Amino acid sequence: MTDLPGTMFAVVQTHDGFSGTATGPGIDNASEWLAPAELPLPEPGPGQVLIRLRMASVNPSDLHFIKGEYGQPRVKGAPAGFEGCGDVVAIGSGAEALKGQRVAFVASGSGAWAEYVVTQAQMCIPLRPDISDENGAAQIVNPMTAMAMVDIARSEGDAFVVSAATSQLGKLMCSLGRDLGLKPIALVRRAETVDALRELGADEVLVTNDPDLPEKFAAISKTLKPRVFLDAVSDQLSEQIFAAMPNKARWVSYGKLSAEQPRLTQMGQLIFMGKRIEGFWLTQWMMSTPPADQIRVVAEVQARFADGRWKTDVSTHLPLRDVVSGLAEALKKTDGKVMITP
Repeated sequence: MTDLPGTMFAVVQTHDGFSGTATGPGIDNASEWLAPAELPLPEPGPGQVLIRLRMASVNPSDLHFIKGEYGQPRVKGAPAGFEGCGDVVAIGSGAEALKGQRVAFVASGSGAWAEYVVTQAQMCIPLRPDISDENGAAQIVNPMTAMAMVDIARSEGDAFVVSAATSQLGKLMCSLGRDLGLKPIALVRRAETVDALRELGADEVLVTNDPDLPEKFAAISKTLKPRVFLDAVSDQLSEQIFAAMPNKARWVSYGKLSAEQPRLTQMGQLIFMGKRIEGFWLTQWMMSTPPADQIRVVAEVQARFADGRWKTDVSTHLPLRDVVSGLAEALKKTDGKVMITP
């Protein structure tokens, strides 16, 4: 690895393993879980690449992870962060095709919140020249999840339910559903976002603090018969929505934005109505989906960003060296993603 530094700056985790808490993805003080560090430059092994970071995105999964609430254990002293984009500057054996390319990536060897990142070559996507770094840094976790989960919804009928619909991922799913001729039913927290969601493609929009929501959703469910609930919140309201859905409905949980732990109140539906509760994890999808299907999805995702049908809403660009001191404040802006820059 000639012409590369011997060390790099990184934002590292200060705890190991799981915390046992379930407090949601909010943070008040990043220094409780993160610290600045100077680390030796990592070297890529077989099937791996070394990436010089251009930009990293901050997702709710990142915040759950650093707090010990994600499905994988933390490693004390390892860089945080799952997703970003950058330039491949060194490769291990078997990764020759990526050398010198600008790629979107999911970190699997060392975290994305660092000047350099090691990850598996199969967790990288070469980026078209007309894809910006902002869109490239958010090219995988949300867009690929949107494509994969709307595919699930489409396989079950014309309508589907999506919670946290004003999130970046929720908006992608609503617009994709519309483009595919489906009828997304969006759940939002704020009434002022209803019109914007309808413009993006939601067929129906319900506000979660509306006291009449259960009755309104029941009426919509009777008419549209949604059989897939794509849920990032996973609270007691989610359980109520699921209970009001028709036979053979699937509750697909892919996140835990709420700290509330839901109770199952109608277990008989699982027996007599053929309903299912399941999870979705993009990493597993990427590792198990046939390459031809992944290529199709990647091409469609990049085409949508290139022609403007999709875009990444960015609220803040936060320098890497300011993450520990500035992340909590940056996350208070709810109109887009926080992007970390070297």
